[in-house]
Amino acid sequence: MTVHTVRSLADQVGGVVLGPGAEAAITGINDLRSAGPDQLSFLANAKYEALARESRAGAILVTGKDAEKLTGTRIRVESPSQAFAKIAQLFAPPPVRDEPGIHPSAVIAPDAVIGEGASIQAHAVISAGVKIGAKVVIGANCFVGERSLIGDDTRLYPLVTLRERSVLGARVIIHSGAVIGADGFGYDLQNGKHVKIPHTGYVQIDDDVEIGANTTIDRGRFGRTHIGEGAKIDNLVMIAHNVTIGAHSIVVAQAGISGSTSLGRYVTLAGQVGLAGHLHVGDKAVLTAQAGVSKDVPAGAILSGHHAMPMRESLKIEALVRRLPELVERLKELEDKIRSLS
Repeated sequence: MTVHTVRSLADQVGGVVLGPGAEAAITGINDLRSAGPDQLSFLANAKYEALARESRAGAILVTGKDAEKLTGTRIRVESPSQAFAKIAQLFAPPPVRDEPGIHPSAVIAPDAVIGEGASIQAHAVISAGVKIGAKVVIGANCFVGERSLIGDDTRLYPLVTLRERSVLGARVIIHSGAVIGADGFGYDLQNGKHVKIPHTGYVQIDDDVEIGANTTIDRGRFGRTHIGEGAKIDNLVMIAHNVTIGAHSIVVAQAGISGSTSLGRYVTLAGQVGLAGHLHVGDKAVLTAQAGVSKDVPAGAILSGHHAMPMRESLKIEALVRRLPELVERLKELEDKIRSLS
């Protein structure tokens, strides 16, 4: 069991201990509701202040502002969330060690190149012309298509499908069930029938990208679908052919991006955002949950609503919609008064 004192944890994150329990033993972490006297928690959102007051946690990470509102043992830090993430690593179980080598049940093409220290696990299939970098992990039952390239220290969790000619950079993480490089969704209507349009491009994923479980990224109709450096893509996201996602952007669960749309750098798409095709979203734009976008979005904009519009305008309209029953009654009263005066 890992044991730290409150003071030693504060030292790890540059925090200041407030309250009586600086030398108390901490053996783990937990949320405010569940934490016990030997566990650490954190307060990063004001709506959980009541829970923090009632928490049995041995210590709570707080900002300077929130430290004044609580009693008990606190660790004052600049960012409770970041400090908690750092401390969580101290209590995390040791990472699973993937032994280098090729499992006997894996199927490896004769001309595939496997880098030093790579781990190819049970029933993985590595196709012809594939090049895999050093210390790559290919999980059980993964498929890597012909002529794909995988950079150093990349990890494919079990059941990932990487279709032909895909290009992955270094330190990419792809979670189970993701399909990278499938055909794009494109058809021509000819003589009353939908005729498939060939998609001959590929997917390029740059360094330090993480892609969630059951996400799909289609290859380009021609050219590439491109995920920029450091982008983070959640579970159950659909990215269509020839989309470009700029470096360090965030795409949250169940978002859908139609073909040939591009995102700038540091863009945020919240859950269930939908983008029409052939659009551009500028750098550092934010689209809030369930926003529907049919026009280009300027850099730095914050948009919301099913037909995305400036956030303040959207919130004002939503507030008015909630008041509609009241406003209808007032309108009827005014109409009655006008009729009585006439």
